[in-house]
Parts: sequence; C-alpha cells; structure tokens
Amino acid sequence: MLISPVETLPGLCYDDQHTGMEINILIDEGLESYNLQVDWLEAVARRALAAQNADSNVELSLVITTQEEVQRLNREYLGKDRPTDVLAFSMLPNAEDTEGNLPPFITPPDGLIHLGEVIISYPQAVIQAEEHHHPIKREIAILTIHGILHLLGYQDEKPELKCLMAAREADILSYIE
Repeated sequence: MLISPVETLPGLCYDDQHTGMEINILIDEGLESYNLQVDWLEAVARRALAAQNADSNVELSLVITTQEEVQRLNREYLGKDRPTDVLAFSMLPNAEDTEGNLPPFITPPDGLIHLGEVIISYPQAVIQAEEHHHPIKREIAILTIHGILHLLGYQDEKPELKCLMAAREADILSYIE
C-alpha cells in the first residue's frame, strides 16, 4: 500500500527508513538568492512521505518557482488563469478515471514509483507566511506537505475532505518542526 491516510509514525527515524526515496529539487533562476536549502526541502519531502507510509522506492520532484510560472501552469493544465500557492501533478494511475478515458502512464523500468511533481510559488508562499504570521520556511513546509498529500490521493474540493487534509497536514508538520 502506498499511503495510509490516518496513521502516524511516532518515533520513526525517517532518514534511515526511507533512504531509497528519490527527491528531485529544482529552484528556478532568480530564486537562488532566497537561501532555500535543498537538503532541508528534501528532508521535508522525505518526512511527509514517510509519515504517509510511502514505499521507500518512490520518486517525486519539488519545484520552487515564480508566481508567473505557477499561473501559467495553472492556466495551461488546469484551465484556471490565476496564481495559486501550490500545484501537484500526479503520475499515479487516475483512480477517478473509471471509464478509461485517460491513457495510462508508461511505467519506467527503474523500479521506482513516480509520484509526480509538486510546484510551489515562492512569492505566494511569502505572502501567505506574512498573512499567517509565521516564517517563510514553515509556509514552504506546509505547501510541500499539501502538494505531496495531493500526489498521494488526498483531495480538498469539499469541506469535509479539506478538513481531513488540513488535519493530516498539521499532523505531519508537527513531525517536521
């Protein structure tokens, strides 16, 4: 099983148990000067995955980019011409596609489960950190967790799903901070 939506893993040594995970971090040009630490970003992603009991042979990409780039992706792929804080593009089979309308992803022969990409707007994260009166690092962690939960199948379109997801985010964040 890839995820366990409600279980937590108290006392788990995340880095020792999940060393096979492949976390690719990309920080767009112009954002390097904001002192985003790749090791820290990778650790947040690993711990979020471990808290969800993700297999150790998973791979995902985490992209920190501009507001304009996130808005462009939101428009092109989701049909929403507005900025947002985080986008998640899953590569897992679409469970909602019960009629087989979407072509399946071709599974690479590397033995990894390719979860997809989490794309964070750094400028939007700054705005939200200021609004919530907490450090930007905390906001980036929250958005990383949020995006990973989306990759693992969590949804937040309905109020009850949003509450479940927010509770899980807070639980995972408590292990990271």
